[in-house]
Amino acid sequence: MFSNSFNGCYLICTRPIIYQAVRSFKSDLKIKWVRPPKIPCIKPEKSGDLTQFPSVDIKQLPLEFQNSEELKTADELVKRVFSLEFSRKKKCAELVRNDVINSVKQHEFDTSSEESRIASMTAKIRYLQHVMEEFPRDKRCKVRLKELIDRRKKRLKFLRKWDYKRFEWLLEKLDLVYKPPPSHFHWITRKDSLRKLTDKHCEDLKQERIAAYRASLEAQQVDFLREKLEKLRWIQKEEQECGVDLTVSDSDIDQVVQQLKELELSQQEKMKKSTAK
Repeated sequence: MFSNSFNGCYLICTRPIIYQAVRSFKSDLKIKWVRPPKIPCIKPEKSGDLTQFPSVDIKQLPLEFQNSEELKTADELVKRVFSLEFSRKKKCAELVRNDVINSVKQHEFDTSSEESRIASMTAKIRYLQHVMEEFPRDKRCKVRLKELIDRRKKRLKFLRKWDYKRFEWLLEKLDLVYKPPPSHFHWITRKDSLRKLTDKHCEDLKQERIAAYRASLEAQQVDFLREKLEKLRWIQKEEQECGVDLTVSDSDIDQVVQQLKELELSQQEKMKKSTAK
């Protein structure tokens, strides 16, 4: 009970004020919802890289020494010292990057085409992903990796719009999956997910009951056709005895007999398949 004054008049309210709490959506069905795990953008599952950084033979020579005439005739110990075994890990990444670019470049001196640039970024991304697996707290590597993934996605988007055939060919060559940005973004919430799961459960229940009803009707088809055949024969016999025009011909009876035979054969085949399983 409360009062309020308006131009000298007092208004007295005797009704109790009821505050209705807004309850969160909760399904009565036995549906358990678990929030999907969040995948970081630097992971191969999110970036679209289906192939990881390959293992490199450490007995090879780095790029700058592969055409060296002196090393071809040098001692084995000298070759080992100049090999990738005693070089920085960056040299292995450069060797892999060169192989990836050679698989897609348009000519021998191609370094500026879209294919070469995307291939170079892909090799760097896979190398940095390999580094992040070994050192997951490397913040600088993580930032650089995220920037490279965004830049590659931007170039793939441009190539997809400009030349779709080259875009598909490049994805197949580099073993990539392009994931375009969603048309509209929405947060994953428990309420929306439970509503979708409830709708799916109701639809599945509906289809299950329809299938069960269909099966029950199909099980009654043989008895129905046998009863129909008996009644048609009885009607034909009564009409013949009464001497009236026949409404049931022999072709109608033969048609029902044929349907009954086909139905019995199909049921026998279903029974054989079920017993074989």
